[in-house]
Formats: sequence, structure tokens, C-alpha cells
Amino acid sequence: MSESKTLRAGVVGLGIIGGGVAVSMARRGRVPAVHDVRPGASAGLPGVGDPLGSPAEVAGSSDVVMVAVVTADQARDVIGGENGLLAGAHPGLTVVLLSTVALPVVHELAALCAGHDVGFLDCGVTPGDRAADHGMVAIVGGDQATVDAARPVLDDWARKVVHCGPLGAGMATKIARNVVTYGSWRAVFEATALARAAGVDPARLAEVIDTADPEGHTLLALLRLRGCGDTLPEAAGRTIQPLMTKDLDAARDLAAALSVDVPLVEVARTRAEQTLDLDDLDDLDPTDPAGAGDHNRDDLHRYGLAMMDRVYGPGFSTALQGEGAPFTDETVDYLFAQVWARPGLSVRDRRLLTLGVAATVGRPELVQIIATGGLVNDELTPDQLREAVLHLAVYTGWCKATAAHAGVTAAVEAHTAVEAHTAVDAHTAKEQR
Repeated sequence: MSESKTLRAGVVGLGIIGGGVAVSMARRGRVPAVHDVRPGASAGLPGVGDPLGSPAEVAGSSDVVMVAVVTADQARDVIGGENGLLAGAHPGLTVVLLSTVALPVVHELAALCAGHDVGFLDCGVTPGDRAADHGMVAIVGGDQATVDAARPVLDDWARKVVHCGPLGAGMATKIARNVVTYGSWRAVFEATALARAAGVDPARLAEVIDTADPEGHTLLALLRLRGCGDTLPEAAGRTIQPLMTKDLDAARDLAAALSVDVPLVEVARTRAEQTLDLDDLDDLDPTDPAGAGDHNRDDLHRYGLAMMDRVYGPGFSTALQGEGAPFTDETVDYLFAQVWARPGLSVRDRRLLTLGVAATVGRPELVQIIATGGLVNDELTPDQLREAVLHLAVYTGWCKATAAHAGVTAAVEAHTAVEAHTAVDAHTAKEQR
């Protein structure tokens, strides 16, 4: 018998994961010693023997023990409790934690094991429903020597073992993977709500997604594009950005028209440049008036100018750059870099609030600037702006609403003229080709 097959294995916790791990090993000839707080927990597990009386007994009969309990406190008790694994440990024992717990708990348990000359690996697993069929991925963190020592046992129940890095790396990778899972669930929830509100059967949405991308490659497209440098190539980001922002704006407009709450869409749109690595100031904390940590005042000012263009359209801030007037500087550094950039409200939300304020003071030129920004950024349509004027008239009075109407009308006419001119230029260029 090979040395790898002489390694003895144990499993503590015989739920869906632990029970499946035990069955998978037994099917490959490595029958594990097991324990569970439920005396008959192994009765329905093919090839798995009766549970031993305590984790300590499992440790005494094993070289590698998988711990598959639910909570951090359960893991503490199983490993370091009165009859825990360490109470029956022998030199060379390795504990493999399959439970998803916080990273500080991983380091706490690893230190506890190290004090007893016991190896420790953190090991996230997925998918749990494939545990008994040799279908899970083992997501491992720990030093190379400990991984190598436990590898024959891991291979008996995992179809693939991925060593992610030092202690804690496995758990961090599992947690990050869960963010992808649950974040995509939220995306599906919002997409389904939009489709249903628009009169579309959600089953048709599922059919489209399944047919267009049956392998799910789109979900991880950006991750793969980043490559080894962990930075998205700028050319790719510049190509994706206009499509991403256009499509998210369309989703936001549809949600507004149908009164569907889509906070994930709002975040995705607001943070589009950051997602695509196009804004080197996205790591700036705009709520830090001292200059956002290591960033200096110039960084804050550039961020404010960029946010001003994000609010009112490309090039709007050009006239203010280098002006140096205290009022202008504070407008850029505080109003735009810190207030408009705060999370909690989208740029569109803040625009509507500001439009209401401009209407109350009866300033058509201010209304025009605000409305133009909404049109340029595809946040508001001409009809929505006209509807906003009617709504504001009830609260501000008809005289002030006349000024708001004048500002909106001027913005719509100017924006329509620019779009028409652009369309003519595009047509002319096409004819000349």
C-alpha cells in the first residue's frame, strides 16, 4: 500500500458537507473516523462507520481531520474544547477547517493548533451539494508543507485542490467567491423585478441568459481581462465604458418609469469608472476634508473637477480650472468632491433635489444648467423634465415655475439642436465614405 493511502482520515460534523466528505473518502477506500453530536448521524452515509465518542477519539485515530461544523464557537469547541481534537492530538496531526468563519477566527484556531504542534489549514469548499460525489473544490490556505502533507486526503474528497496562499487565503477566497454568488443573486432579483414590471415573464429572461451565455463566461469577463497584473487594460475599459454606462442608464430610466427599486443598478452606474479602472481618484475618500489620507489638496481638487463633469457633462469644469478664486475652489473641493460624491444618493437623485432648489429661487439659468446635465448624462428625458416643472409648480408657485419652465425649455432645445447637428455630421461623414 502506498504511503499516501496509509494516512488516516477523520471528519467531525456529518452534515451535508462533512457527511458528503466522509462518503466520498469511503468510496475511494479511505474510511474515515467520524464524530457528530447526533449519535446516529452516520446511519445514512454509505460506507461510513459508527461515530466515535468525541473529537479527541477521532484525533487519536487520524492523521488529517476535517472539521465541518457551522459556527465559529462550534469550531472552537471541536478543536480546543475539553474533549476536542487537541485533547487527543499526536505530533504530525493536521486539522483542516471546512467551516466558513471570519479570518480572525482562522488565525486564532491556527495559533491554538500550533501551540500543540498540530498543523492547520483553512479550507473553504464549494459546491456543497456535490460533496458525496467527489465534486467539490477545496479552497486552501496554509503553508506549502502542511498542504502537501494533507494533499492525499484532500484529493480523496475534492475534484480539485486550489492552494490560494498562506493561512487565511483559502477562507478569504471562499468569502470573495460568496460575494460573487450573492451579489449576482441580487442582480438577478433586480433584473427579474424590472422584467416583471415591464410585463415580461421572468422565464423568458432566464431563457435569454441561458441561451446567450450558457457557460456563464460573462460573469467573470472582467476578472479574466485583468490578468496577472490585476489591472484592467485601459483600452478595454475605454471600450466598455460607453456601453456599460448607456445600458445602466437605460436600466435606471426603466426602473424609475416602473417604480422599481434597483439599488445595485445605482451603485454599478455610479461606480462604473472605478469598476473599469478608469478613474485613478476612485480610491480617494471624498468625505475626508483634510485631503483624503495620503492624497493632497490637488488630488481633492481634481476629483471635484471630475465629479463636476460627471454631474454637468464633459468639459463643464474647463472654465473653472486654474481660476483660483476661494469661492470657486470651495465649490469644487467641498460641494462636488465631498457632497455630490457621497454614497447614499445617486447623481440623478441629487440633481432632482438641486432642480427643486433652483426652482424655488426662480433662476432659469441655474435650472438650465441642472437640466442640461441630466440630458447629457441620459438621466432625465425631456418629457421627465417637463413633468418635473409641473410638479414643482404646485409647490413653488406658478410664477417661479415659469422660470423653471424657461430653463428646462432652453436646455431641451439646446440639447436637441446639438443632437441633430451631431446626427447630420455623422450622416455626412458616412455619405463621404
